[in-house]
Amino acid sequence: MARIRVLVVDDHRIFAESLAAALAAEPDVDVSAAGSGPAALRALERAAAEGRGYDVLLVDAELGALTAGGALTVPVPRQEEAGLVDGISLVAGVSSGRPAVRSVVLAEKEDPRAAARALQAGASGWVAKDCSLQRLLAVIRGVLRDETHLPPALLTGVLRELTAARKHRTESELLVESLTPREREVLRCMVAGLGRKAVAERLFLSPHTVRTHMQNVLGKLGVHSTLAAVALARRAGVGPAEPPLGGDVVERGGQLAQ
Repeated sequence: MARIRVLVVDDHRIFAESLAAALAAEPDVDVSAAGSGPAALRALERAAAEGRGYDVLLVDAELGALTAGGALTVPVPRQEEAGLVDGISLVAGVSSGRPAVRSVVLAEKEDPRAAARALQAGASGWVAKDCSLQRLLAVIRGVLRDETHLPPALLTGVLRELTAARKHRTESELLVESLTPREREVLRCMVAGLGRKAVAERLFLSPHTVRTHMQNVLGKLGVHSTLAAVALARRAGVGPAEPPLGGDVVERGGQLAQ
């Protein structure tokens, strides 16, 4: 019998342990639990190193809320430094780094916007925390067949959110296309978290020239801060330039870094 390896990721200890125990009673399921995003990443690394990687992650939609006071938006590669990671960021990181692992988000409430974000991040399913064990097992087995599972009540709202997100992405893509090749290079450096001095060193330009490029980027994108430009760039699918060690701050108080 092929066994399914499941990792439950939830910072509500009682829930995580109870769910893990219920799943472990199934004859074809091996299950472990992690109480945080970094712990889940470490568990994934250990399992992969041992040649017995996980098949499915069950991730709490509110992961990190107990300790962070709300969802975080720090990119996954820096989570070990930050010590925290929210559920959607964890899904995105796992989807990117370990595409064979399927992620299912466990939620306490119906939230079409959050469910759409989870799907965009690479989740294969969104289920209620209070669903039956039989329903959850059906979802686990279904996502391993490359199925996507959503509660029927959320379907219309999620489709609406995904359509709106696509429209916003298209608009953002058109704005990014209006940039010159050099301005796009500067934008990618901004997305990577580099300030004016670091961009100048990276592109062999003077800080004054970089400042002019950054101001042109903000003007063409129709935004007033570096953070807004970076958010728009990400919607357009602009990836970051590879940051050097010790990259400096991109923005202080909404202004370009000096």
